[in-house]
Amino acid sequence: MGDLCNTDAFQRLLSDLRLASESRSDVAFPADSLRKVQDAGGLRWNLPEDFGGLGLDSVSMLTVYRRLASACLATTFILTQRNAACARILTSDNDSLKRRLLPELATGQLFATVGISHLTTSRQHLSRPAVAVSSQGDTHWLFRGTVPWVTAGSEAQLIVTGGVLDDGRQILAAVPTDRDGVHVRKPAQLMALTETATGAVELADVSVARDEVLHGPAERILTQGAGGGAGSLGTSAVAIGAAEGSLQQFAEEAVRRPQLREYLDPLQAEAETLVHQFDQTASAADPAPAEVERLRQQANSLVMRSAQAWLAATKGAGFMSGHPAERAVRESMFFLVWSCPQSVLEANLRELACTIAD
Repeated sequence: MGDLCNTDAFQRLLSDLRLASESRSDVAFPADSLRKVQDAGGLRWNLPEDFGGLGLDSVSMLTVYRRLASACLATTFILTQRNAACARILTSDNDSLKRRLLPELATGQLFATVGISHLTTSRQHLSRPAVAVSSQGDTHWLFRGTVPWVTAGSEAQLIVTGGVLDDGRQILAAVPTDRDGVHVRKPAQLMALTETATGAVELADVSVARDEVLHGPAERILTQGAGGGAGSLGTSAVAIGAAEGSLQQFAEEAVRRPQLREYLDPLQAEAETLVHQFDQTASAADPAPAEVERLRQQANSLVMRSAQAWLAATKGAGFMSGHPAERAVRESMFFLVWSCPQSVLEANLRELACTIAD
């Protein structure tokens, strides 16, 4: 379908998202921005043509995330979570469920999100799983527990989530939010991105039919089907895009004050180099895990330094609550906690502590 990101329609979408982000409070859910994404065909980009999608390849989707994040991080983050739910459905062997759900997801009749962070191996040392699953006869499973992190849960009609059986195997299912026992809690008040309506969802003996199961029962269910786990290229693309957004607005400040070019130019050059390296890695058939982690560490570093440099350039104005530079600094911190592998976090901590080896 050509280079989507260079079309006039996509450029208009970026402009609309940027304006909406600047005028919206940081606690208001970006419903209008998501509708603009939908109107631009954004809910179809990641889905195959067989299900009403446009079938963008994974490399193109990474570029889309990067460009969208430069305009509005909140909208982009919500979209990544919706698309993660779609990916888990798409890679399921449950063909009847795919045929029922994916066309409605493509048209926007159905909005889905995902809550699976509690199923990562880092949580398996706990004596009791966050969500326990037990058999309910021959046709249903019973889900009991709390999904700690769900984005846009109050807006979604479907949550792709899972739990753990007594024997340690896991199940991933598509759970309607209007199902008895599903309680979407009030969104958490976050340092940034509170407008994404991210918070906990309680599952109080929720009955899930076996034909609503997407994957499992199996061990380490998140390694099956779709990728995109902690530290994936998708999270790095969003981080780089957020950095580019800060640098774009830093550049506008430098137009009025050319002396700022001394500080802006090296950051812009670093961003361009990182984008080039990222594109090369994303295009590889089997990217090396070490390279993927290196890109994430550098993206984290760049997004934080770019936002702080922009705020410093704005002087006192940027320190006022509600200024876009102030928001960018807070949002840049998100990448230290969102899907951030321990090795990446440690590299960022070493940088912050000025202990990087020569």
